[in-house]
Amino acid sequence: MSTVTAELLTVPEVMARLKLGRSTVYDLIRSRRLTSITIGRSRRIPADAVRDFILSQIEKAV
Repeated sequence: MSTVTAELLTVPEVMARLKLGRSTVYDLIRSRRLTSITIGRSRRIPADAVRDFILSQIEKAV
């Protein structure tokens, strides 16, 4: 049995962490550069996906 312990963030929480606007976060989700899930009508982004996105951006910058 697998246990999922990922912290799920709201779009406003991701906006605050990345210091980006709402439309930019949704563009990242739409382009699949930021993984997200939908629960009912709510969009949630795993904290690990935000970390992975930041790391990929750092790798591209180097």
